[in-house]
Amino acid sequence: RGHPWVYDAEILSLDGEPDNGAVVDVVSRKGRYLGTGFYSEHSKIRVRLLSRNTNDRFDEAFWRRKLQWAWEYRKSVMSPEDLDACRIIFGEADAFPGLTVDKFHDLLSVQVLSVGMERIQNLLLPALVELLRSDGQNIRGVYLRNDVALREKEGLPQSKGWFPLPGEASPDSAVTEITENGVRYLVDVENGQKTGFFLDQKYNRLAIQRLCKGKRVLDCFTHTGSFALNAGIAGASEVLGVDASELGVAQAAENAALNGLSDRVRFVAADVFDLLPELERQGEKFDVVILDPPAFTKSRNSVKNAVKGYREINLRGMKLVKDGGYLATCSCSHFMTPELFTKTIGEAARDARRRLRQVEYRTQSPDHPVLWGADQSLYLKFYIFQVV
Repeated sequence: RGHPWVYDAEILSLDGEPDNGAVVDVVSRKGRYLGTGFYSEHSKIRVRLLSRNTNDRFDEAFWRRKLQWAWEYRKSVMSPEDLDACRIIFGEADAFPGLTVDKFHDLLSVQVLSVGMERIQNLLLPALVELLRSDGQNIRGVYLRNDVALREKEGLPQSKGWFPLPGEASPDSAVTEITENGVRYLVDVENGQKTGFFLDQKYNRLAIQRLCKGKRVLDCFTHTGSFALNAGIAGASEVLGVDASELGVAQAAENAALNGLSDRVRFVAADVFDLLPELERQGEKFDVVILDPPAFTKSRNSVKNAVKGYREINLRGMKLVKDGGYLATCSCSHFMTPELFTKTIGEAARDARRRLRQVEYRTQSPDHPVLWGADQSLYLKFYIFQVV
């Protein structure tokens, strides 16, 4: 059906003994060619397909063409200003299985999550830097964010640090400044969550700006303040951003100061699940409530508990919206399917005795393309409702 993974339980036999991370062909029981991909002897995902073209040769020229293709795609679907901070490689959706590359102004933040990509990173990453520089992008360094447990399933150790570009010294700082939707942010690629900043909500944050002028806004799970700052720069009268992370709140406050918004946008470190009922007891109401939680489920086994979490925060959030105000709510877990997420929001609305009028439904920005046939590539669901 077009999925790029072959699981260990699906393999009937091996012809020879392929090296871990080697490129292998996959054929059906009847001998029909199905594709070529990276072999992993440790992972349940035994082969990650790279190509279904029998004419491909997986040499340096092949990889350079693929890098060019990925960059040209971003240039086609995004404005030149939006290329300042964007995802250049989105794993399987770009046919680079197990590789993520985010561009933050003059830094590349990279995660290598497959043994096959690990084997060729010394070819890929310098070639990508060369490509970007030749196109006028000032890239001063590449930072590896390989401090994720997922690598262990491929038999790879966790680590992080500068990737050594040939003949170049590593940068002195892993902090850079980006501009997105007119908002400036400091991004720490060494210590920030994931690769340093969440780029997938770029245009969803822009959509929020239209609703916020002169309004009172509550941004839950604010991280480093992105939705809150978009509300502030759009002219919101008052914005409260909430996150459990003291570090995230400190960075959000720094970003507010960077944009001259400290007088209207403030942040508090608190557990959202505790704070929302407390705000309700205090009789607080907001014109716009934004719910951007982390993934409540990262496996099928925990979906049931995740549904309870999404239902609870949406119910609490709806109760804090003024009549005729707006609720923006999202899920970033691909296990929380669009159908299940929609059903959960509907149940929360009934429990809260609020009616929802859908304004729009969105997914991730186009630098995170959705590959049909690979369900994992569609993970972000984003609704805007008017609460009536």
